[in-house]
Amino acid sequence: MKLALIFGGRSGEHDVSIVSARSVAAALGDGGHEVVPMAIDRRGLWATDDESLRVLKGSGNRADQALSFTGVHRLNPSLLNDSFDVAFPVLHGPFGEDGTIQGLFEMLDLPYVGCGVASSALCMDKVQTKRVLVSHDLSTAPWVTVKDHAWLTDPEALRRQALDLGLPLFVKPSRMGSSVGITKVVDGKTLDAAIATALRHDTTVLIEKGLEAREIEVAVLGNQEIRASVPGEVVPGGDFYTFEDKYVDDTCRLLAPAPLDQVMTERVQEVAVSVFDLLGCQGMARVDIFLEKTTGGLWVNEVNTIPGFTSISMYPRLWKLSGLAYPDLLNELLRLAIERHDNAHLS
Repeated sequence: MKLALIFGGRSGEHDVSIVSARSVAAALGDGGHEVVPMAIDRRGLWATDDESLRVLKGSGNRADQALSFTGVHRLNPSLLNDSFDVAFPVLHGPFGEDGTIQGLFEMLDLPYVGCGVASSALCMDKVQTKRVLVSHDLSTAPWVTVKDHAWLTDPEALRRQALDLGLPLFVKPSRMGSSVGITKVVDGKTLDAAIATALRHDTTVLIEKGLEAREIEVAVLGNQEIRASVPGEVVPGGDFYTFEDKYVDDTCRLLAPAPLDQVMTERVQEVAVSVFDLLGCQGMARVDIFLEKTTGGLWVNEVNTIPGFTSISMYPRLWKLSGLAYPDLLNELLRLAIERHDNAHLS
């Protein structure tokens, strides 16, 4: 197949996207596919073929040579014409997994890997995701929402609502990933600063009550037939799973599979599949779930529709443990992309 591999992008997860794209390109290339890299810089400009290839062929676990192009241009739809069989977006965060680029693919009638427009947009927005989950009797951590204009108008009322949840609190942008902009608040005096940090990344802030819980992750795959991997567990190096834990300090531990008994394993998988189906996901997603330490209760944390995709990232690792090796996983995602596209044309 001829594939458009799209990476980089305007979000705070720009560097992470490059690292994921390198792994995907290497595996697909070794599998006989023709991979055409298409890099997007931090301004949203698309690189020339030569510049895209230069960045993709870089090395290291971090994309220290973040995209800084000399030959950039604005997107011309002819870049993604019908000469491609499938588009494979490896764009994390806003402008990548929020439905925006998925809408472009739909307009071009181009099959693409991952969730569709509506489910991508929904899962990117933590507040809206929680509202849908709660309306269908799926548990999430207690929360309040802070809008930027409301914070300017009546901060005291919002401050009281947040503190009434009880400390500790987690303050996070509603539409951001990889723990960017998240602060753990253990003292009410630091709440305002935490909200200000989150508002630098989004106009809507989610404030959640902290839970004494284990962080469980499940990789989910499929269109009509949905499969869940064995669960994994994240053991943060500090108070919670920060951006630095994930991509800089390497202080957290990823346990794969998670040390769970069979009954709990099946419960977690059932919740993950239910969430995937309820939110209209297709192709792939990673469902993150809190397992409360004292009660054994399950609380849905969030859904990541384009998870990290290096060969050692949690999503591919969990599928490898479930019997689906990295190259086979990528080929299955391509198959699912074409299947969904073909099914849409039957309706």
